[in-house]
Amino acid sequence: MAIFTPEMKKTHTILVPDMLPVHFQLLISILKPYGYHCELLRTASRAVVDEGLKNVHNDTCYPALLVVGQFMEALKSGRYDPDKTALLMTQTGGGCRASNYIHLIRKAIADQFPQVPVISLNLSGLEKDPRSGWQMTPAILLKFLYAILYGDMLMNIANQCRPYEKRKGETDILLKRWEKRLEQAFTSREFLHTKKLYNGILKDFAAIPRNPRNKVRVGIVGEIYVKYSPLANNHLEDYLLSEGCEPVIPSLLEFVMYCAVSVAVDGKLYHFFDKDVVMNGLGYKIFYKMQKKQIDIVKKHGVFDPPHDFEVLRDRADKYISQGVSMGEGWLITAEMAALVESGTENIICTQPFGCLPNHIVAKGMMRVIKEAYPEANITAIDYDPGATRVNQENRVKLMLANARKPKV
Repeated sequence: MAIFTPEMKKTHTILVPDMLPVHFQLLISILKPYGYHCELLRTASRAVVDEGLKNVHNDTCYPALLVVGQFMEALKSGRYDPDKTALLMTQTGGGCRASNYIHLIRKAIADQFPQVPVISLNLSGLEKDPRSGWQMTPAILLKFLYAILYGDMLMNIANQCRPYEKRKGETDILLKRWEKRLEQAFTSREFLHTKKLYNGILKDFAAIPRNPRNKVRVGIVGEIYVKYSPLANNHLEDYLLSEGCEPVIPSLLEFVMYCAVSVAVDGKLYHFFDKDVVMNGLGYKIFYKMQKKQIDIVKKHGVFDPPHDFEVLRDRADKYISQGVSMGEGWLITAEMAALVESGTENIICTQPFGCLPNHIVAKGMMRVIKEAYPEANITAIDYDPGATRVNQENRVKLMLANARKPKV
C-alpha cells in the first residue's frame, strides 16, 4: 500500500470525489495554502458507473460504487499521471459502509495503480501512520467548519433565488463570485467575521431581480451522498428546476451536528462516559451556537428562509423515532421530513441508494408515520442504483409533482 509522504505535497495532485459542489470547492481551496494541490472530480458519464461495477462487489452500496468508479475512471483517463496522483476519501467512523470505502478503493487500484496513495480524511482515528504526509491540523479543521457554514449559507440562499431569477444564470454568477470571495477570506483571519460575510451574502443575493416566490417547493432528503451529489441523483436539482419547482435541501451542518450529538446520546443510552462522549458533546454545543448565529442573522435580514434549528429537528425526531437510531443517517431523515412539512415544504423526495439498509428503514420505513402525522405531506421514494434509468426516476418525480401543491404565500 502506497503511503502519501511529506515530499508528495510538492509533486502530487490529490483527487477528491465531489459530493457538494459549493462546499467541497471551499474545502479544497482551504488546503491549497498548506501545500496540498487538490482537484474535484466532476465526471458524471456512464463510464463512472461501469468502472464502479467492474471494481467493486455487486452488493456494494451505490455511493461506494460511484466513488470507486469516479476514481478509476480518472486514473484510466490519461488526464492524470498515476505516478504523481493521490486519492482522498473521507471516513466518518460510523457503522455505515462509507467507513470502508477506503479499503474498496485500495483493493480496486492495487493491481493497476499500486503507486497511487489513498489518503483517509477522518476525525475518529481510523488510520494513523507516522509516515503520512497528510496532517489534519487544528487550523485546517477550524477552517473546514467555517467552510461548511458558508457553504450551507450559499447553497440555501442560491436555491431560494435560482428558480425565480428574472435573468437566467445571474444566481450562479454571483455564487461563483462569492466562492472566490470566501476563498480569499480563508487566506487570512477574515473568515472568522461571520456576521460581516453573512450579511454581505444576504445583501448581494437579495439584490438579484426575482419573480414572486410561488413555485412548488420540493425537499430532498435521504442518504447523504445521493442527497447532495449531482452524479448520484442524476442532477435531481436541475430536473426540479426544469419542472418549475424550488428545490429545498437541508444543510450539511445538520449531518455534522447529528454525528456529534449521536455519540453523546449513545453515552446516555448505554451508560458510558468517555473522552469521545465529552468531545462530541462539547463539539455539538459549539456547532449549535454557530448555527443559531447564522439562523438569527438570516431571520433578521428577513428576505430568505433560514436553515432548520437543530434542536427543533431533535424535538421532531423524538415524536416519531428514538435518537438512538443513529446508524447511517438514522433519525435525522425522519426529523428532516417532519421539519420540511411544518415549514411549508410538503413535497419531499427521499433519495434511496441501493444497498443502504439504514436509509431504507428510517426513510422509506418512516414515510407512513410522517404521512399519518401530516396528511398534507406528499412524499415519494426514488431508488438510485446502477440499473435504474433516469427516465424511470424522472417519471416517479413527475407522478409526485402531479399531486403537489404550491405553498401559501
